[in-house]
Amino acid sequence: MNKIRLMLVEDNRLLREGLTAMLNSQPDIEIVAAFGNGENVLLKAQERKPQVILLDLGLRSQNSLRVVELVKQESPEIKLVVMDLIPVQADIVEFVKAGVSGFLLKDATFEDFLKTIRSVVVGAKVLPPSLTGSLFSQIIEQAVGAGKVKLIESVRMTKREREVVELIAEGLSNKEIAQRLNLATYTVKSHVHNILEKLALHTRLQVASYAHAQGTVKTQSDDVPPPPTSSSF
Repeated sequence: MNKIRLMLVEDNRLLREGLTAMLNSQPDIEIVAAFGNGENVLLKAQERKPQVILLDLGLRSQNSLRVVELVKQESPEIKLVVMDLIPVQADIVEFVKAGVSGFLLKDATFEDFLKTIRSVVVGAKVLPPSLTGSLFSQIIEQAVGAGKVKLIESVRMTKREREVVELIAEGLSNKEIAQRLNLATYTVKSHVHNILEKLALHTRLQVASYAHAQGTVKTQSDDVPPPPTSSSF
């Protein structure tokens, strides 16, 4: 079994040593480095080549946000999970925009830690449910700005993904979308998965809600005919 290579950056020695011991006890996780203040995170990452970095948001001698930006710039394949006790919404938004894959509260259960680590390795974005509502509103406000830029237009999505978003907002199922766009159903499922990940959303209902709220649903498209007037949600 190939173990998940994990690097832990945490100021609190007790928490750092406790997490190291608990995570190392897992058959699929290996702690390749664990340290606190004063270490060069970027240099350690280049030396130890972790797949995931668990990073304390409040490092005393380093700007954690800058650390995230540097790591993603030099090693974009590394997944970063930020840890904090009481996160500030604005901080969460900045870290998400910088490329963080997950956010953990330090009072989370050990099972939450494991689930988050294993999820981000396979490409998922993980945020505590208690944070998602306020986070979404903050991201939308920043993405839309002065009302000139739409959320969905500000996210890098393909033309096909934008078409799928519009049809989700019309209330169509994956099968109906596949028929409308002449695609295989599994291809539509793949598009939906990518859309949820890019928008940091969890359900089709959230995609539809935000598409309508931001005015991103078109009445017609070059490739997608408008729905019959008799259709309804």
